Amino acid sequence: MDQFKGQPRLPKFAVPKRYDIRLKPDLLACRFAGSVSVDLNIVAATSFIVLNAAELSIPGGAVSFSSRDSSKVIKPSRVELFGDDEILVLEFPETLPIGLGVLAIQFEGILNDRMKGFYRSTYEHNGEKRNMAVTQFEPADARRCFPCWDEPACKATFKITLDVPSELVALSNMPIVEEKKDGNLKTVSYQESPIMSTYLVAVVVGLFDYVEDHTSDGVKVRVYCQVGKTNQGKFALHVAVKTLELFKDYFATPYSLPKLDMIAIPDFAAGAMENYGLVTYRETALLYDDQHSAASNKQRVATVVAHELAHQWFGNLVTMEWWTHLWLNEGFATWVSYLATDSLFPEWKIWSQFLDETTAGLRLDGLAESHPIEVEINHAGEIDEIFDAISYRKGASVIRMLQSYLGAEHFQRSLASYIKKYACSNAKTEDLWAALEEGSGEPVNKIMTTWTKQQGYPVVSIKVNNQKLEFNQSRFLSSGDKGEGHWIVPITLCFGSYDVRKNFLLETKSKTLDVKEFLGTSIEDKGANSWIKLNVDQTGFYRVKYDELLATRLRYAVEKQLLSATDRFGILDDLYALWVARQESLTSLINLMGAYREEVDYIVLSNLISVSYKIESISADAVPDLLEYLKQFFINLFQYSAERLGWDPKPGESHLDAMLRGEILTALAVFGHDLTLDEASRRFQAFLEDRNTPLLPPDIRKATYVAVMQRASKSNRLGYDSLLKLYRESDLSQEKTRILGSLASSPDPDLILEVLNFVLSSEVRSQDAVIGLPSSREGRDIAWAWFKEKWEDLLKTYGSGFLITRFVSATVSPFASFEKAKEIEEFFATRGKPSIARTLKQSLERVYINANLVQSVKNEKSLADALKELAYRKY
Repeated sequence: MDQFKGQPRLPKFAVPKRYDIRLKPDLLACRFAGSVSVDLNIVAATSFIVLNAAELSIPGGAVSFSSRDSSKVIKPSRVELFGDDEILVLEFPETLPIGLGVLAIQFEGILNDRMKGFYRSTYEHNGEKRNMAVTQFEPADARRCFPCWDEPACKATFKITLDVPSELVALSNMPIVEEKKDGNLKTVSYQESPIMSTYLVAVVVGLFDYVEDHTSDGVKVRVYCQVGKTNQGKFALHVAVKTLELFKDYFATPYSLPKLDMIAIPDFAAGAMENYGLVTYRETALLYDDQHSAASNKQRVATVVAHELAHQWFGNLVTMEWWTHLWLNEGFATWVSYLATDSLFPEWKIWSQFLDETTAGLRLDGLAESHPIEVEINHAGEIDEIFDAISYRKGASVIRMLQSYLGAEHFQRSLASYIKKYACSNAKTEDLWAALEEGSGEPVNKIMTTWTKQQGYPVVSIKVNNQKLEFNQSRFLSSGDKGEGHWIVPITLCFGSYDVRKNFLLETKSKTLDVKEFLGTSIEDKGANSWIKLNVDQTGFYRVKYDELLATRLRYAVEKQLLSATDRFGILDDLYALWVARQESLTSLINLMGAYREEVDYIVLSNLISVSYKIESISADAVPDLLEYLKQFFINLFQYSAERLGWDPKPGESHLDAMLRGEILTALAVFGHDLTLDEASRRFQAFLEDRNTPLLPPDIRKATYVAVMQRASKSNRLGYDSLLKLYRESDLSQEKTRILGSLASSPDPDLILEVLNFVLSSEVRSQDAVIGLPSSREGRDIAWAWFKEKWEDLLKTYGSGFLITRFVSATVSPFASFEKAKEIEEFFATRGKPSIARTLKQSLERVYINANLVQSVKNEKSLADALKELAYRKY
């Protein structure tokens, strides 16, 4: 039996074709009993059957195998569960006959509280706390519910039957075909599913209400939520119906099941899960309340619903062959969710916000401890860690870059043929490239292999030399180190106007272009308006470094609003990244930021705010005596927008202005702007006295809560206690999340410690605890001390899922000293776990990058003069 231990994949001598599963959850005892009959094809001579099982008990005599060709039932001579490998090995006394057979197993398990496998979630009904039973199988946890071939390539059909309390709603992937009541219990049988992977099987049992609609071709769509919350499901229902119709046309393939259910689960580790026909969500990602949800909540619901429904084609109908190709699922669903949201809500200008995805991908992929998009997976325990910004965000960004290069029509046609070819089957990255290559005639595989099989991305340097433009590419690393790598880069650039463009593939390390070819004259003759912008509208996944002449011209173009919002974003973000890598000075970065003083665009200002937070954090360690000048500069920078937007929503204002108001006011509060803090305090008081006051609409609540906490301390805790009271009385997850994300904004370490202990209390659902961790410099030391003390408790609660990585990253990454990095390394030297290894290395790398950046800012001679001048310049 030992030959099967330590293997990344299951042996291939038995192939599952159909599962008949029966489950009986006990919601009071938090246990379940079950049986499974698997129709197997034995394809090679063997006396073993090896499949996945974990945390299940399989009593003696509960396993049998019968061949289709004889009535003989064979019992295994040995039944062994290997916990580390999560496999069940069955040894039979004779060689099993080749051909079809049935493997029958009875088993029992625990409805765990770890939000994976078959687990329990709690809710309140009429003041009474109750349990619901929920499944979450991706990536590799179907094996915790029933023994199975728990690999995406092992597709089969599923016939599911549930025995549940008769008053409860019981849902699965397919519609109900029969329901039989027997006293307090009922047996619910579902239609057999089409062929699919185990990670997409789903079951939910609990008390729910629903709202319902139909697509134009008759697919029944429902949103299920807790009793009394159906109004909050209507927006997601509208988005789902429209999105199913949109994707049917885009993929040229109809949705393949007769129904689609979407359901809000109170305890849920991820944002959502695309189970075929029964999509599960966190409440914050599905429910929208007209009165109490913010514009950002509405946008989140729309993009998450679109993302999950994209998976019904890309992931469920066509499935990755192995987890190495996870990005095919997640990168694509992320990209296409923007396509759908833009079609439904064009006024949101959602494609400009796609830059948030690209930037998050660039930030993580700028680390030496990143990984390629296609990453080798050798153990189920490694899969959780690659559900990250590389698979989702870099994946989505390189798809956008490719679509931009090939053209939207070629791209869509090729995708439709790929879906048709691999429907009900599995595919690898190369299969998608082949379809796109065939449809476009472009060397897609050659280009894209450089982006998916090697980690990192290039910085493209451009300089003017004797009327020639010189381009050079090299790997960009946030550490400033020299990196290896060579990419085929789709270059787009424009010269002084969006009408004068040039596109080409940079296939070599360097290339030269003659400027006169495009401009008809020299770049100097064109004067200040002869700006050159690379990576037009930021569709490429790379950084750009301009020489001094070109950088000066671009700063002028930013100031005069000659560039698109996406290009204004890109110029800022590239210079910021080069500052982090110590290739540009902080002085040049804040001088560029000064050019954005009359900026009005949401995405540009949102990024300016993020950059200013990072600058403030590094400067507080490097040049504490200049901190007040820096804060004053940022307050001046955001004042223009704050005055334009005001505190109160304006009739007919845009969705983006509604989101921007909250972010601008939060920034002014964080930088200690007294007028903002005073006004927030006044409005908060009015809200405490009257929850329906128009003075505190949802879009400014987070900003107000952060402002209140800025002045809260152990000795002045009224604001803190009031927020806790609001938290306890609210039953809207989005409001609870807003409050949780604000509590650690206090500069008082003693109060932050109180917040940290609160987030681990029974009052906070375990998936939400990480939201309450401090991100401030003031909070990092107390958070690290608390983290060390609570490490064993955290492991117990989160150790087997991806949420533990969020704790590690949030606690470790804010530090900026070599001494602290050594201390962190020493702490984890004896406490390392495979599931946090990659995250820990990335977080430590960030600490070293921060520490080097602090030293660099300390040594910057011109910074003090520049800051003093900018801080008091009147705009």
